[in-house]
Amino acid sequence: MNSTNSSNSNGSNKYFVNFNQDCTSLAVGSKSGYTLYSLNNVDNLEQIYSHGMDDCCLVERLFSSSLVAVVSLSSPRKLKVCHFRKGTEICNYSYSNTILAVKLNRARLVVCLEESLYIHNIRDMKVLHTIRDTPPNPLGLCALSIDKENCLLAYPGSSTIGEVQIFDAIHLHAKTMIHAHDSPLAAIAFSPSGTRIATASEKGTVIRVFSVMDASRLYEFRRGVKRCVAISCLAFSLCGQFLSCSSNTETVHVFRLEDPKDSPRRSVDESTWMGYLSTYLPTQVTDVFTQGRAFATAHLPFYGLKNVISIATIQQQLRLLVATEDGVLYIYNIDRNEGGDLVLYKQHRLDDIPNASTGADSTDAAKRSSPQRVEGGILGSYAGIVKGNPVGQMSESDKLREMAAATESPPKGAFQFTDEQEYPPLTQSSD
Repeated sequence: MNSTNSSNSNGSNKYFVNFNQDCTSLAVGSKSGYTLYSLNNVDNLEQIYSHGMDDCCLVERLFSSSLVAVVSLSSPRKLKVCHFRKGTEICNYSYSNTILAVKLNRARLVVCLEESLYIHNIRDMKVLHTIRDTPPNPLGLCALSIDKENCLLAYPGSSTIGEVQIFDAIHLHAKTMIHAHDSPLAAIAFSPSGTRIATASEKGTVIRVFSVMDASRLYEFRRGVKRCVAISCLAFSLCGQFLSCSSNTETVHVFRLEDPKDSPRRSVDESTWMGYLSTYLPTQVTDVFTQGRAFATAHLPFYGLKNVISIATIQQQLRLLVATEDGVLYIYNIDRNEGGDLVLYKQHRLDDIPNASTGADSTDAAKRSSPQRVEGGILGSYAGIVKGNPVGQMSESDKLREMAAATESPPKGAFQFTDEQEYPPLTQSSD
């Protein structure tokens, strides 16, 4: 999912906010470190973890696991991979330029620089492939499918028109190029299965959805007719039936993805007035009539703020979540059948949540970091966090073990009784 960046030129207090892949948690980065929040209960937002460090500009959590990837403003070229429940740094890597985005799934970790992408094997963090000399991508626009079986990477194929390059991150080869828009890309997002990709351009009026397999256009939605609209985020629902879009306006649009064969562009009967229009009017005019409209809309109490969005079923209710760069989470309920104007259900200030836990002191983490060495064309180091090893060193087997432990998610429907943060208070039944 796309994310907002806490870096800014005037030094104002902006937050990095981002949902994890299945919208079970929210990561918030700030000048004082980063915090993870659970999204299992929308009425009472629970803080899972908080860690003090330098200005944090990127935080990515792998599903519900203990693995987080962190980048700070003070070291924008260095990526730290940590086991946050242990408060330990597993490894860190330095790159030739500023890290603009980090994407993770259970098979790969991708680091995006302005003109290159590094693909790591997430199990041992080895660099498997480097995509060099990509078109200039100053915003770090890229997307990684969350499905490791259909593990695809998408990034701009051009800086002048809206082309999307699809890359197979498992077999490490280019898959297809999709011509999505005439204007440069502003946002891209994969569906949960990785079989579809949604795109928006800098023009910001039309959202399109393509088949990854054959690059065919499946859907086209009109966000609006305004000019100079900056798309902030595109996000599919986990069920794959809805697509949401936010921008620098106060409106978030939610589109429902009907069966492609019944989409407006494929169902025009020439005997109808719409068929008549499509025959005699310019394509640009008929496109406006045949594009799908929003199924539901949310009207935010602000505009002009960067934000990220997600659609997920939480507590048996479909929700739209909007997290903003000024540190607020807005939650709207979505009626699956009716749609329409969404009413704000709850909002949370992300800096007002009581601390649940505090991470290891950043100075201790610094003491554990090892001298850097060249690996895979970048600088990498393993933190010496395993007992019995000299300070600043970790064997390859130790690193593999730590990465395996960090990437493992808690079993669904089960509690970790060894972790006080994982299990609820136990009460004796009176039956």
